[in-house]
Amino acid sequence: MTPLLAAGEAESLHLPTLTSGQNLITWIVLVVSLLAIGYAYLLLRGVLAKDQGTEEMQRISAAVQEGAQAYLMRQFKTLAVFAAVLCLLLLGLGAPDWGVRIGRSVFFLVGAGFSALTGYTGMWLAVRGNVRVASASRRGLREAMEIAFRSGGVAGMFTVGLGLLGATLAFIIFKSNAPLVLVGLGFGAALLAMFMRVGGGIFTKAADVGADLVGKVEHNIPEDDPRNAATIADNVGDNVGDCAGMAADLFESYEVTLVAALILGGFAFAGSAGLVPHVLFTLIVPAIGVLTAMIGIWAVRPRSDNEHGMRAINRGFLLSTVAAAIGTFLVAHFYVHDIKVFAAVAVGLVLTIVIHFLTDFFTSTERSPVQEITRSTRTGPATTIISGFAIGMRSSVFAILAVAGAIFCSFLIADGNISQALYYVALTGLGLLTTVGVIVSMDTYGPVSDNAHGIAEMSGGLGERADRIMAGLDAIGNTTKAITKGVAIATAVLAATSLFGSFRSIVGNLAIDVSNPRTLVGLLIGGAVPFMFASLTIRAVGRSAGTVVLEVRDQFARNPGIMDFSVKPDYARVVDICTRTSLRELATPGILAIVTPIVVGYAFGALALGAYLAGAILAGQLMAVMLANTGGAWDNAKKLIEDGQFGGKGSPAHEAGVIGDTVGDPFKDTAGPALNPLIKVMNLVSLLVASSVVTATSVAGHGAMRTAVIVIGLAILVGAFWFSNRMKEVELGGETEPAQVVEQRA
Repeated sequence: MTPLLAAGEAESLHLPTLTSGQNLITWIVLVVSLLAIGYAYLLLRGVLAKDQGTEEMQRISAAVQEGAQAYLMRQFKTLAVFAAVLCLLLLGLGAPDWGVRIGRSVFFLVGAGFSALTGYTGMWLAVRGNVRVASASRRGLREAMEIAFRSGGVAGMFTVGLGLLGATLAFIIFKSNAPLVLVGLGFGAALLAMFMRVGGGIFTKAADVGADLVGKVEHNIPEDDPRNAATIADNVGDNVGDCAGMAADLFESYEVTLVAALILGGFAFAGSAGLVPHVLFTLIVPAIGVLTAMIGIWAVRPRSDNEHGMRAINRGFLLSTVAAAIGTFLVAHFYVHDIKVFAAVAVGLVLTIVIHFLTDFFTSTERSPVQEITRSTRTGPATTIISGFAIGMRSSVFAILAVAGAIFCSFLIADGNISQALYYVALTGLGLLTTVGVIVSMDTYGPVSDNAHGIAEMSGGLGERADRIMAGLDAIGNTTKAITKGVAIATAVLAATSLFGSFRSIVGNLAIDVSNPRTLVGLLIGGAVPFMFASLTIRAVGRSAGTVVLEVRDQFARNPGIMDFSVKPDYARVVDICTRTSLRELATPGILAIVTPIVVGYAFGALALGAYLAGAILAGQLMAVMLANTGGAWDNAKKLIEDGQFGGKGSPAHEAGVIGDTVGDPFKDTAGPALNPLIKVMNLVSLLVASSVVTATSVAGHGAMRTAVIVIGLAILVGAFWFSNRMKEVELGGETEPAQVVEQRA
């Protein structure tokens, strides 16, 4: 294959030899990354030291642990083959020498492995922290919330620790070639996160939708009633989707933004005395974020049992943000001697706060948008769906305006220098991610508190006071999950914009002229891909959920004793169905993300590929925010009704709320979040093949290779879509059966 970079471009990615003092900085950053992992271990020890409640609670928790472990192990085995193939293909892409080629492939596996480890660790403690939170709720809010948040803190500290460790090791080992190797690290992290997001999202929402439709709507039993065969699968799904999936998602955002900042810093200050300080600054900022995340996680503890839990979370989040700003300012002033880098990071910190409160406004039970949706449930499911969609669409506009404002501020800081402006955009992304340790903690806190409530209900209840505490923690968890999705989406856009800048640095000036038919076609295809990706993932949830619904109905029909508790439902069968259906749906979205930019680039050229990325970033951001916030608002509207508004549980308003929540489930927990890694995977693939695309489309003699790539790519895409469309909604007993047969049997 043709080289990834032309000779001059490869040289501009090289860094000069570091001085002893600069090498010392990289080693200090490495120690800080290990400190994060050590702090995570201390949090883990503290959580595991808490009591686990009654034997029945422990039995239910063990079932959730077993299901989550089995799913992730099967998923990792499936993805290992895919990762091995891509690792070998990366060796075929050009580089200055074979050491860089091998390093890029090895660090691709490191990125994928760290992403998997981050997700697995978050899930591992979450399924053990949940029962401890349930037990602590009998003693009060302070202890229960502290356990829940610190369970999430382990995932948060692993995210920042492993993310910084991978990038720093690449620097120490490959020195001047580190930016070239780091592309592989970011690609591995982003790719695995996308698969974990898609697979975990399909699993969790198939179980959740199936449990709600049969349990709540058809049999009028509570959400986590032990008579519902889908309850264990629902609780497993919370962990493999939200804990493992989101931890991996934010890990790759962290890694990809860091990689883009390092590359763009090298381009922006190439040949100047400030090159190394500006590049090392991109390692120092995340190290500051590690230390401030420790402060933020420690600070999240209600001051009394009467304080609202969200106030305690906001306090820890803001304290972490302020501490990060102070630390970044000191480094910018005394080491880099460039206050502009602090200004760019500060823009990202401000954007984090804006996204945090914007998402809280559109999804919190205490704010007017959710209350508006709740009122609309009085007139039925149709008005519930209409009001939720309208609010979700409106929220996406404000979110993209916030991100656009941040990007524009970064360009103002650069004072007209485009190369530096793109570097400052990457620093804005790093500023956004300095709080990622607290953000991941907030996200994992959500399923931990949700599972705690479910375990308590399935074990017979722990009393009115404990139930009220857990219901409050659960409602807060819906808001924190929505906030972390909002932050993840914002980081995706900033990271993708930064990667777009790296792509521009390789292919040359990108003047996207829509009057050029090739460029316009690239732009349109790029804008369409997020819609196709969302369609694939939502359809996958629909098919899988349909299977779960029919299975749970079948169990109720065959075993009437389930309703009077004389017969136990077959929980393991539903877990197995969710596992099989989610894993079989992984291939097509992954192929779409990897192959489409290659086909567009080789078919229409580098400018069209740049336009493709621009269209994907814009459409992906708008759709991701709309889906995430719409689903979160519907969910919390349902919870307001379950707390007693408009007739409470069992009322017509409640049924409308459940339907809205069910429609929103694949929006907020599958399609919306999975769009984040999608746009970064496409940007990284484009970055890896950029120079080959330029050569194949502009140099004579490459026509045959170009045609072959286009034909093979299209054949793979067509085959993937054919495979996806052949999948059936029902898969019982290991064989596919027509839906009518199963319904008659039920």
